[in-house]
Amino acid sequence: MAHISLDLAHSYKPNPQQDSDYALLPLKMEFEDGGAYALLGPSGCGKTTMLNIMSGLLVPSHGKVLFDGNDVTRKSPQHRNIAQVFQFPVIYDTMTVAENLAFPLRNRKVPEDQIRQRVGVIAEMLEMSGQLDQRAAGLSADAKQKISLGRGLVRSDVAAVLFDEPLTVIDPHLKWQLRRKLKQIHHELKLTLIYVTHDQVEALTFADQVVVMTRGRAVQVGSADALFERPQHVFVGHFIGSPGMNFLPAQIDAGRLQVAGHVLELPTPRTLPVDALQVGIRPEYLSLAQPGQAGALPCTVLRVQDIGTYFMLTAQVGALQLKARFDAEQRLPSAGDQVWLQVLGEHTCYYQNEELLP
Repeated sequence: MAHISLDLAHSYKPNPQQDSDYALLPLKMEFEDGGAYALLGPSGCGKTTMLNIMSGLLVPSHGKVLFDGNDVTRKSPQHRNIAQVFQFPVIYDTMTVAENLAFPLRNRKVPEDQIRQRVGVIAEMLEMSGQLDQRAAGLSADAKQKISLGRGLVRSDVAAVLFDEPLTVIDPHLKWQLRRKLKQIHHELKLTLIYVTHDQVEALTFADQVVVMTRGRAVQVGSADALFERPQHVFVGHFIGSPGMNFLPAQIDAGRLQVAGHVLELPTPRTLPVDALQVGIRPEYLSLAQPGQAGALPCTVLRVQDIGTYFMLTAQVGALQLKARFDAEQRLPSAGDQVWLQVLGEHTCYYQNEELLP
């Protein structure tokens, strides 16, 4: 395993002049030895670029990559001793499952008895022990990708295992099983795992630490709880959650908060800058309030949707819309009703220039 340090930027253009010319803006990042990380963000945000720089498939245009303090910026993947699992299965169809799993070990001249033992351990973890003698050509796409995962995990001395959206080709009903398996494998093998995905459920259920990325920037690194409760950037609030955080433009006037033409008393002893702000509140933390209650806004209910395990209420205040989640057992108003929603409270976040205020 390895401690990976990044201090770099990358552009695919020869002479980058502005932020939009960079696939990765300047960043400093640490990946602890034995940690489970996810790089999470939309397509084009730079997460695969970062992964390929760590693996050695790509040399950064600026800066360096360190493995355990050693500069490996220009070293090949082989010299970094990493394993990488790609979006689509990379296996040998003419080989059996056992031969595919053993291939990385045989390349390194590992003794056959050790190979058999290691292949058996990984096959059991992936629930493929009964398929070891089958040819890979006749297996489903799901099974082939499990072999790819196994090939990445079979080397016990690997510095890190890098996953580039490895569950894309997996049927949805099997994805949760493989995520659970990867989490179990991480706890058992203590490998450094770095997992690229655009799916927040994959990231939050797999990783101990999630790196949220947008437009070439890593805007927050944290646990699932930290990303949900205290998004450090407006993008994190939008991207994490289903639906994402509500954001309301606001202004401070004489120590009071103005939102959508209404004045709200700030919770004491909260002080905020006079400049334009955004108030962020998760749908889970919006609640029905009494008319005129401190920190609440009068709204008109637009619709109430039955999602199955909860109800989603959409309400309007001025030109703004708010979404609130309520338990299925709770009695709720109907479309067209006037209600008050509690906006200010212990879970409310305040933002300026898209960054969370301390």
